[in-house]
Amino acid sequence: MASGEGPLHMVTPTIQSMPLSKLTDYDVYLKLENLQIPGSFKIRGIGNLIKKAAQHGCKKIVCASGGNAGLAAAYAAKTLGIPATIVLPQSTPGFVADKLRNEYGAEVLIHGKVWDESNKFATEMSKDSDCLYVHPFDHPDIWEGHSSMMEEATQQMPCKPDVVIVSVGGGGLLNGVLMGMKKVGWSDVPCISMETVGGDCLNASLKAGKIVTIPDITSVAKSLGALTPSAKTFELAQSHEKFHSVVVEDKEAVSACLRFADDHRFLVEPACGASLAAVYGSVLQDLQSRGKLGDVKSALVIVCGGSSSTLKQLQTWRDLFNL
Repeated sequence: MASGEGPLHMVTPTIQSMPLSKLTDYDVYLKLENLQIPGSFKIRGIGNLIKKAAQHGCKKIVCASGGNAGLAAAYAAKTLGIPATIVLPQSTPGFVADKLRNEYGAEVLIHGKVWDESNKFATEMSKDSDCLYVHPFDHPDIWEGHSSMMEEATQQMPCKPDVVIVSVGGGGLLNGVLMGMKKVGWSDVPCISMETVGGDCLNASLKAGKIVTIPDITSVAKSLGALTPSAKTFELAQSHEKFHSVVVEDKEAVSACLRFADDHRFLVEPACGASLAAVYGSVLQDLQSRGKLGDVKSALVIVCGGSSSTLKQLQTWRDLFNL
């Protein structure tokens, strides 16, 4: 278990993927956030938020999460000796609830069909002054924590990438990546945000020219399952010099997960598969053919991870999409 003295996240490696570099004919680098102890990048931002709150007298935390944010919050709370209540939507896999209880000692409540309903319930629960409400993605301390991965990447990569690729749900990760890119002098580097059909609230908002709420989450990438992007995400996506929003089918995201498991022996969620689909598929070539992306000699993919992927679940998705 990590010490409560320093950051609660680990410095993760950025590696060159030989299989993907060979496939694409450009150097593909992977920021391996799947190696964080709770299973995803979420511990960076949520750990930062909870640690700061603990220093200011927080006595308990409440978090609504479909899995990864809850695992990060529960891990951070356990490390700091703070009780945690995690509210899960009904769509969350049972093994995630078991892990929260058995490994991290959190109280688990199931409420609501989708995250937005769980979140409303969690905010009502956390009205006490000594209780911290942990939003999965919409808080400056969370974005600050996530931005640390870009500071690491700039020290770990041999060169500045020609493009950064990142999955986006509600936008916490994307906010951290874009803010981190600005911090390290990568503001001129194109950023591609990846979503799946049926979990594409940012793409829908950018097309509409205003923040919109999609009617339902129909994608299997439940970790991308926010109905509305954060206001900060919408702002940053519009202000980044070269920003491209791309949506792929669930089948492409799942296929990327399967191929990634073969290539690197890692299991990641379809939410992470969405960003990997950009390099396993033709996303970059399509953007180049439309004059939206220049020459690419190197790409950095944020492998955000995810704890809801099991071998059995990947096999189920493989059969569902006839892969």
